[in-house]
Amino acid sequence: MNGQPSWRKPAGILAILGLIALWAGAIASFSTQIGEWPRLVQVVFYVVAGIVWIFPVRPLLVWMETGRWRVQR
Repeated sequence: MNGQPSWRKPAGILAILGLIALWAGAIASFSTQIGEWPRLVQVVFYVVAGIVWIFPVRPLLVWMETGRWRVQR
């Protein structure tokens, strides 16, 4: 690391916030249908939906730090 500020971090933060907003909007758009499901199924769905959005964010975090989309091995 050279200690110089990078434009990737603010851009990445905005992209992450945008992804979260899109994901939340997509899940909320199905709330009427999901509300008709049994409570236990709703809980499982929302727990899974609350975790799944993290997976597309990992490559974005790697890019913010390194400038590459994949971790070098």
